[in-house]
Amino acid sequence: MSKARLVLTALFVDHQRPAEVATRYGVSRAWVYKLKARYEAEGEAAFEPRSRRPKTNPTALPRATVDLIIELREKLSAAGLDAGPDTIAWHLAQHHQVTVSLATISRYLTRAGLVVPEPKKRPKASYIRFQAAMPNETWQSDFTHYRLTPATGQPGRDVEIISWLDDCSRYALHISAHPRITGPIVLATFRNTLTAHGIPASTLTDNGMVYTTRFAGGRGGRNSLEAELRGLHIAQKNSRPNHPTTCGKVERFQQTMKKWLRGQPAQPATIAELQRLLDQFSDEYNHRRPHRSLPQRATPATIYNSLPKALPGPSRDTDTHDRIRHDRIDDSGCVTLRVNGTLHHIGIGRTQARTHVILLVQDLHVRIVNAVTGELLRELTIDPTKNYQATGAPKGPTRK
Repeated sequence: MSKARLVLTALFVDHQRPAEVATRYGVSRAWVYKLKARYEAEGEAAFEPRSRRPKTNPTALPRATVDLIIELREKLSAAGLDAGPDTIAWHLAQHHQVTVSLATISRYLTRAGLVVPEPKKRPKASYIRFQAAMPNETWQSDFTHYRLTPATGQPGRDVEIISWLDDCSRYALHISAHPRITGPIVLATFRNTLTAHGIPASTLTDNGMVYTTRFAGGRGGRNSLEAELRGLHIAQKNSRPNHPTTCGKVERFQQTMKKWLRGQPAQPATIAELQRLLDQFSDEYNHRRPHRSLPQRATPATIYNSLPKALPGPSRDTDTHDRIRHDRIDDSGCVTLRVNGTLHHIGIGRTQARTHVILLVQDLHVRIVNAVTGELLRELTIDPTKNYQATGAPKGPTRK
């Protein structure tokens, strides 16, 4: 029997006074009077559990912010773009100057019925993650299928889309549609990508015959792509059979691309129409879509354009010490960098406090860029004799 029922039994059956009941059961007299009044007003309903939720919640999100989260979810989903909590948080911070935690966004999406439960997947911690340190260090390539839709609305013919993707920045270097991907087409797209973005240090693909003939028994020799890579001193890397996660970046990119294509209201009926959509997607993906795998959810174009490019073959062998560091400017407007065992403070300015930055270090030469926008904040040569590397700007008023 619950304590509330014992108290009410003592009051109404044994006819004890509230003070005696409170002493007998070790409760406050105020609670006894409150329970007595509730029983007289509600009867047996007084024994039902009551919610302990507070009447007000000062830390709850404003209704306008909740509506904005739901609006962004629906808008991004309709456009075929990623609409998870990470992407919504990025749009809130960058376009609406609102900061909301990922857990809070997820909670409100679930409450609105916008989250579809999925079975548990293999934990991410079980994968061995790798990523090139510099743009053009490794290019990944693969091709996938997409079905055209004629004006009649019936399924049309199946075409293939080839992609070249930078491993470090996830920058979409090249996307094109063809009736069928062949060896000459792979070579032609690779050369077009070279013309636009320079020569990479290596490539990473699967073992398709258009990329490599090493499993063809050796009777046909190298194919056209392999000969091109060898002539340019570009290292060719291929995944092991039945290991698609090795080329996971380009595989995941193709999933994002096809989801966006399917989300377009006007489906392509010809290869030319499909190519126009691919060009539109490439611009959106590279320049406006935040990428969850990049520091501070930067866009691929920001990372690709702000970092130095790797080079193939012997040209990479230099005597300089090259480093890339991710840091955040402290409240005093400085970042730190250790050179020859000594920690140096580099001034940037208090107006940039708490800004996430990327430091591109080549011996004593340092470039500091905004990790989100790619803006060059400072470029300098470290003076090893000085602990603080001043900006050279006029000194401001003394802080009180």
